[in-house]
Amino acid sequence: MPFRPVQSEKLSTAVVRQIELLILRGILRPGERLPAERELAERLGVSRPSLRDAVSVLQEQGLLSTRAGAGIYVADVLGSAFSPALVQLFSRHEAAVFDYLSFRRDMEGLAAERAARVGSQTDLQVVQTVFEKMRAAHTGRDAEEEARLDAKFHMAIIEASHNVVMLHMMRSMYELLREGVFYNRQVMFRQQTTRELLLEQHAAINDALQERDPSRARTAVETHLSFVEKALRDQHRSDALEEVARQRLDHETGKKSAETVSRT
Repeated sequence: MPFRPVQSEKLSTAVVRQIELLILRGILRPGERLPAERELAERLGVSRPSLRDAVSVLQEQGLLSTRAGAGIYVADVLGSAFSPALVQLFSRHEAAVFDYLSFRRDMEGLAAERAARVGSQTDLQVVQTVFEKMRAAHTGRDAEEEARLDAKFHMAIIEASHNVVMLHMMRSMYELLREGVFYNRQVMFRQQTTRELLLEQHAAINDALQERDPSRARTAVETHLSFVEKALRDQHRSDALEEVARQRLDHETGKKSAETVSRT
């Protein structure tokens, strides 16, 4: 017969499973500091020795790390999504920027569609709250904060899609975006007209989500990221043309200087 005696679960094992799920679901984030041992044991309702056993197991799994005199942290498990060599390769090639945007358009369109369909009311409230902060930053002309909230808005949608594989994959992608590996988000906020359009696009995404319209939510995300791609292509082309113009100016200035010297 396939039956086995039922065994009670050790407290430390239950703690391990709870922390694993919090990391898996993206609630505990890479680099986040856990509460002090005494406080964490009290919250979990276990003894400190049981907690230490659980932490030891999670450290062996590579999910937690300790820093001398600083406490226990969630390990930077997302940092391994791309090797340092690959990150450097991305940063050296412009084509990676547009492949990245194409990938985001596909993944985030799907995430928005899922979020509109399966996201809870609380999930959508989080999206709404982040959007309202974006609008406030826009009104206050705080481009840096607006760019930060832009990324947070998109991550809130991915979280609302309730797919943990997509969540962790996209979080690693956004970490590279934050570090400026693919492109500097500040480029998108140089002109007031561009900022206005971006806010309108985010409003369209948010409206579709709040109205639980999966098709419209996906289309709104795809339209937004297509606009971002075009804006960046235009900026890259403008930068390239400016470099040619500067070379011509340098050459002309140098030529005139040489002619002046020859006449004297």
